[in-house]
Parts: sequence; structure tokens; C-alpha cells
Amino acid sequence: MKCRGWLSAIWDERPPRKSCLPLPQAELGAEGWSEGPLSNHGHGWLAMRGQVKDIAVVGAGMVGAALALALAKKGFDVALIETRAPAPWRAQDEVDLRVVALAASSIALFEHLGVWTAIRDARACRYRRMRVWDALAPGDLGFDAADAGANALGYILENRLIAHALWQAAQAHAQIALHCPARVAATEIEGNWRMLTFDDGSRIAARLVVAADGAESALRGMLGIATRDRDYAQRAVVAHVAHEHAHEFTAWQRFLPGATLAFLPLADGRSSIVWSLPEAEAARVLALADAEFCAELGAAFDFRLGRITATTPRAAFPLRMKLAERYIAPRFALIGDAAHVVHPLAGQGVNLGLRDALALVETLTAARSAKRDFAAETTLRRFERRRRSDNDLSAHAFDAIQRVFGSEAAPLAAVRGAGLRIVDRVTPLKQLFARHAAG
Repeated sequence: MKCRGWLSAIWDERPPRKSCLPLPQAELGAEGWSEGPLSNHGHGWLAMRGQVKDIAVVGAGMVGAALALALAKKGFDVALIETRAPAPWRAQDEVDLRVVALAASSIALFEHLGVWTAIRDARACRYRRMRVWDALAPGDLGFDAADAGANALGYILENRLIAHALWQAAQAHAQIALHCPARVAATEIEGNWRMLTFDDGSRIAARLVVAADGAESALRGMLGIATRDRDYAQRAVVAHVAHEHAHEFTAWQRFLPGATLAFLPLADGRSSIVWSLPEAEAARVLALADAEFCAELGAAFDFRLGRITATTPRAAFPLRMKLAERYIAPRFALIGDAAHVVHPLAGQGVNLGLRDALALVETLTAARSAKRDFAAETTLRRFERRRRSDNDLSAHAFDAIQRVFGSEAAPLAAVRGAGLRIVDRVTPLKQLFARHAAG
């Protein structure tokens, strides 16, 4: 993986495990938003032992669990808080309907966390090629891993499998204290600490709290962080389907009038489909009998893989863009879907969240190595500048693609087709797109 070099630099230090006791205030006040001792609130210091952490991560999904493991690997004492444990993954179960296309940077992170081999060997499908075309105009774009100088563009994996592997690794790590089931009811600042109060009345203190609790982040709401939202008035219909011809380890995407259809290869030879449709049309498609659904899906896909011969039960989820106005507050940061939700057409949502996690680990580690308060405003602003600009740019780029390719205007369709043909024929442009697709 090309990312291996810069990722390796992040993990170089292995500081000794630190005590869970709070540091003297004189060491922390210079860059903090506020100073002062942590009040006991009826708890003696002995009762607080083990409930005082360097960092508390709220949300143990793919991004939150990966962040907790990466921080623990760097020697931080971490609390990982989740309302309920992820559903276990079992090889005999049907493939989870929610899948993700993992980019090279995300795979490299999982390698460093020690979970990638188990994930890959369980049920993963490497895809080597991508094909994109427009239903309203001639011309298509095709590239493969060789264009990016890699042996794969990425892997298609089940969300549940990744979450399960990360959860198991977190359970086994000595420097991660799991709080599950636990729900945060309130948060406040006390001196150089952020307090979390759970709904059972218990509390923990951390020098930094990171919210990775999803698109409807409760902590983001508690901190009063606003979001900019766009509802696409569409739903993504998902299913796994069998087809006449082999998927050729290729990810396929077709732009249709007002819709987008993706076929992602699965390890068992089927494809996972993501069919983004206006809400009324999505409801109609969901209600079709299986044979009718397969026939309509095959036609929408231009029968690139022959007839669709079978389908699993279908599900759908709403499409929207949601961008947090800021990523930080006193001794607090947002990552993953709590900070940004993007259109799924590029399959980059989880990859963006994992890049947030990497950037935060790198920023906090650099501050600690320089003997600065790693949760100070100046430190967290470095993280925010680095990730918010990238995430916002990506979100708006995906939004622009959706608008441009979703238009039925004939002149615009002709321009789209010409653009795809040009990129496909100009090698440097094609290589650029391939490198971006490979992450």
C-alpha cells in the first residue's frame, strides 16, 4: 500500500502506560480553555480512579472503535462508550446489506491496528476495476488498479464484519476501558477536564472527549454545534443479487435520469446493489415482487452482467448531506458521520471518517511529543483545519456530481458523455481518477 510509509511514522512512539490519575493543573493550564481543579461532586479521588481517562470516545462503530484502538496503540488511556455492543458477525449468516468500499488508506490503518488479516480472510472481495457510464449519452469511463499502480482499487466488505473485528480488538486491549451499555446524558467542563454523566448517574472525566456517535450525534447536540443539511429526497435501495455473468471483480456505476445505480462485487460471486431513487420510486421498487424487481434492475443496469436471477430481501435508507459547522469545542472533537454525512455515490463516507481518526491521532500525538496539552484549543484547531476543509470539499464534489449527472437536460448529458470519453482516453487524467478511487 502506498500509505504504509506515512502511516508507519504515526506509530513510531511507544510511550509507557500512564497513570489514570489527573496531572497537576500547572502542567495543563497554559493552552487550555479553562483552568481549575476537578471537583469531587461527592466522589473521592479513590472512587474516581479508573474513571479518569486521557480520552473518551463516544460511539464504537467502525470509526469510533478504530480511533480508540489507534489511540491505545499510541499509549493513551481510552474509554470507549457505546449504547449497545455491535451484532456479532458469523460466517454462516447472510451477507450484511450494508457494505463499504474500503480504500487503500483505510486498509493500511486496519493493518496497523492488527485487524486487517482477520477481516480480509473472513469474507472480503477485492475489486480491481471500475466502470462508469451514463444512460443518456454515449461514452464511458473504465480504469483498473494498474492505472493507480496498485493490485486493487479497494475491497468490498460488510459493515458488520468490520465493526465486529474492531470491537473484539477493543475488548482485548488493556488500555481501552469499555463502557457498554452506556448512554451519555450530559457533559460539562470542569477545569481542564470534560465530564461525561451517564443516564444511570455515574460519571467519568477525560482530558478530551471525541464524538463518533453517528449522523444524529447526541453529543453534537449537547454542545450546540449546528449542521448544514441537504435532503436529496431520495432513498438508496440496497440488496444482494445474483446474475448470469461473473462480476469480474469490477465495481460498476450507471447514471440514470434522476437516479444512480451501483453494482459492487461480493466474495460469493453475487453483487451488492445500491440504487438511489426518488422517494416515491424507491417505495414502488421496494414493493415489487422479486421477479419484477430483478427484471427492472437488469434493464436499469443495461444487462451488463446478463439477467438478474435472484435477489435478497431489500431495504432502503434516506440520502442526505449533513455538515457540522465546526468540529471542535472545549476539550471536544467530532469525527466520522457526527461531523459529516455525504452522498454515497462515491462510496467514501467511511473512508473519510477513518481519515478523520488518523488525522486526530497524528495531531494529538505530535502535541504530546512536544509536551503540549494535547486537548488544548490550539491543538484541536490544527485537526479541524486539516479535516474540515477536506471533508467539505469532498461532500460538495459528490453533491455536484449528483446534480450534474442527475440532470435529464440533453445538452448537459452530451457534455457528460464527452467528459467521460475524454478522461478515458487521456492517460494522466485516467490515472488521477484511478488514484483517487483507490484512496
